[in-house]
Amino acid sequence: MTSDPGRTGGADTGPPADADAAHTFESLESGAIDLSALAGPFDLQSTLESGQSYLWDRADGRMYESMDVHGGGAWYRTVARPIDGVTDEEVLVRVRQREGALEWEATTDAVPLLTHLLRLDDDLDAVYAAIPDDDLFARATDAYRGMRLVRDPPFPCLVSFICSAQMRVSRIHGMQTALAREFGERYAVDGETLHAFPRPERLAAQSEAALRDLKLGYRAPYVRRTAEMIAEGEAHPSEAASLPYEDARASLTRFVGVGDKVADCVLLFSLGFLEAVPLDTWIRGAIADHFPDCDRGGYAETSRALRERLGGEYAGYAQTYLFHYLRARGGD
Repeated sequence: MTSDPGRTGGADTGPPADADAAHTFESLESGAIDLSALAGPFDLQSTLESGQSYLWDRADGRMYESMDVHGGGAWYRTVARPIDGVTDEEVLVRVRQREGALEWEATTDAVPLLTHLLRLDDDLDAVYAAIPDDDLFARATDAYRGMRLVRDPPFPCLVSFICSAQMRVSRIHGMQTALAREFGERYAVDGETLHAFPRPERLAAQSEAALRDLKLGYRAPYVRRTAEMIAEGEAHPSEAASLPYEDARASLTRFVGVGDKVADCVLLFSLGFLEAVPLDTWIRGAIADHFPDCDRGGYAETSRALRERLGGEYAGYAQTYLFHYLRARGGD
């Protein structure tokens, strides 16, 4: 079974399980993915620690400890819900990069899941060819060669970026880890316990005070109401996947606490809109310093102009390289 390289939704619904009862596994399957078989290079550390995803953790506890990351060999781990066309079961997976391969351990064959979540099916050589040919982007792609976009499940991705406003990446990651620890189902293997991200029903059932206790602050009611909308069938972020890009962005702003920038993050890092260009503080600074002609005042107009400047189809890739490079190295 292979992943769909196009725009995808994902399964976040289903009957809520008892989050207090641990699922115990005696052992894990293991294997490796030959990275030389991919279309273009791959780097696990920059992919998972560049501010795209907050659903993975490092076994050594050093996730998001540094900004300028590339080429590391640490073990990363997550628990993934069933994903349409990829896996019909929940999967506990660990992965690390060593000597031209992705080594993995998981509760089932992890190749389809890792291919999907880490976008191993993208043609990164084609992406590089489409990124603007100038010195700024050359420095960014050289610094983080092999960084790919992620393809996170829609609901956890949505919650992550609702929590992202005015927050450092380490704080955002801490919030998602706390939500999983307190309200997610537990998985025990080899003497350690991992927590899945909570289902919408579980978060919708929490009080605002309980979420504030996890340092969500003013974002707590946004997270609770968004989870409630999904749990009650009022809306789901995956519905945006079938819409044209700008309509999809507007669709996601139905959720409480979701403006254009958060919507663009979900489109780019979950739903497969590789043309999406989230306009955060770093990218707005880049516009002022490097692309002033793209500043059209309003979000939609500026985003459209920058998207065209960054190559259109893969503009979101160019934006992500630029974001990580400027945040980590300040453009040198």
